[in-house]
Amino acid sequence: MRALVTGGVGFVGTNLCERLLKDGHQVVSFDNYTTGDRKNELDGVKYLKVDIRDGIKDGTFFDEIQHAWVHTKEFDVIFHMAALPRIGPSFKNPKEVCDVNVGGTQNILDLARKYEIPVIYAGSSSFWGGTHKNPYTFSKWQGEELCKMYERIYELPVTICRFYNVYGDYMPTEGSYRTVLPIFLEQHKKEEPLTITGDGEQRRDFTHVNDIVEAMMRVMYCNKWGNTYELGRGKNYSINEVADMFGGEKVYIDSIPGETRNTLCRSELARKKLKWKPENNLKDWIGEQL
Repeated sequence: MRALVTGGVGFVGTNLCERLLKDGHQVVSFDNYTTGDRKNELDGVKYLKVDIRDGIKDGTFFDEIQHAWVHTKEFDVIFHMAALPRIGPSFKNPKEVCDVNVGGTQNILDLARKYEIPVIYAGSSSFWGGTHKNPYTFSKWQGEELCKMYERIYELPVTICRFYNVYGDYMPTEGSYRTVLPIFLEQHKKEEPLTITGDGEQRRDFTHVNDIVEAMMRVMYCNKWGNTYELGRGKNYSINEVADMFGGEKVYIDSIPGETRNTLCRSELARKKLKWKPENNLKDWIGEQL
């Protein structure tokens, strides 16, 4: 199969590209390299520097794609992973977040509609904390709504996969888009106190990226569309409990506005329809890193 992965040099996108190659598929990546890293590029993937915000302006978006590798209409599936992530940074640039996560998503859906290509959309579990609590969550929810609209009006095959606190290979280890696990890992290695936001009793359902990728591959292979899958481990930990897995001193800092207090995945639909079961355990992974 020929797969287009938006955000193909990002965290989840890179792991997905790796799996697609392993399974023998042809892969093209779109990324503007704002948050993605060139060091994540893999042999065998065709990488195009494309900003999905540019869309169909003057037809250049489609023309550029068509002349770059294969005709766009020949893609069998689009994995739409590209987004400006993270709740905290989204407060500083809400317009840019919406331009990328909403406007960019509509451009990808227009591309898919033009050539009748199924879309697998990366949603966010922050949906359950309230869609109007921060720009990031709002933008990802709006992306979901666009997917549903294109499905209902244009009969575009779309599946939404909501990710729960993903960790694993290729996750960002620098900058404002890091999550708590790489932050704790760096602080532990430097023998520094682990910084915990708020009281540390907020709970997260941490899901290994290999389990996320496995679920998306099953969506592609089953070729049944129109569902929204919750993709999480089904077990959550407080941030204090996670810090204890690393060990060492803790220090508490201000909480991050707009964050969800607790996440916990109920993945019955994915387990039933995809026969999917997450296999990786957070505590084991942390032990391997120390």
